[in-house]
Amino acid sequence: MQTALVLGNATSTTKHPTLENLKLLVCQPLMSDNQTPDGPPLIAVDHLGAGVGETVMLTSDGGAVKEIFKIENSPIRWAVLGLIDEFQGTRSKV
Repeated sequence: MQTALVLGNATSTTKHPTLENLKLLVCQPLMSDNQTPDGPPLIAVDHLGAGVGETVMLTSDGGAVKEIFKIENSPIRWAVLGLIDEFQGTRSKV
C-alpha cells in the first residue's frame, strides 16, 4: 500500500474493456512523512470518487483489485483503496 496525493484526472480515448466507465487519476506517491514525493506520478483507477488535492491509499495487490472491481483479468496496476481524511500533525494546513 502507498499513500498518494491526487494531482488530477486522466482521460483515454482507447481503454482495455475492463477499464470502461472507470475513473483514472494521476497520483503522486508520498514518502512516510506524507509530504515528500516518492517517485514519479502514476495512474490509479478510482471507484470511491477521490478528487484533486485529496490524499488516498493506493494498492497494487492483484487480489484486492479483483475484489474491488469484480473482474478477473485486467491491466489495473494501481487502485484507490481508501480516502485519507487527514494526517495527524504531518501535513501543513493550506
